[in-house]
Amino acid sequence: MENLPKKVRSKKLSTRVDLTAMVSVSFLLIIFFMLVGELSKPKFMALSLPEKYSDDEWNGTTHCYMGVENRIITVLLDQNDKIVMYEGFLDFPEQSPKHVRFGKDEIRKELIQKQSSVREYSEKLGRPGGGVIVIIKPSKKCNFKNLVDILDEMTIAKIDTYAIVNEFTTEESKLLAVK
Repeated sequence: MENLPKKVRSKKLSTRVDLTAMVSVSFLLIIFFMLVGELSKPKFMALSLPEKYSDDEWNGTTHCYMGVENRIITVLLDQNDKIVMYEGFLDFPEQSPKHVRFGKDEIRKELIQKQSSVREYSEKLGRPGGGVIVIIKPSKKCNFKNLVDILDEMTIAKIDTYAIVNEFTTEESKLLAVK
């Protein structure tokens, strides 16, 4: 009996759960849901819309408090830094179309003068905040640098309302064709 092996008892280990990884995952999930919640909020921007009229008064034209033709400047961009600008509608321009160049004494001066005169007129009417609406029309021959330059001019002249449109009328194409 002396040769009998002794019973080996296994040691009882206390079970202990390490929650360090769970805490890290929890913080990551909290940060993720906070970020997703913030990014999923709808974003909006202010629009310059004409005054609202009833359907009885609607006759197919848009009415604005200052007359939209007094606020609109169209800038046509072409190759070789060529810029043609006109105020109002081309059928009834406020002034004849002008050939201008980039720079502080040319396009920038024109934009700043028009912006200040439109704002003064809007304030006289008791509606502050109305400014110039610029329609930028780059031709197919216009390079990207000119488009960026005109957008910089919008920022410098503090013009908030502008649009880039790639459709030309035949009259606008003729204006660009003139040397």
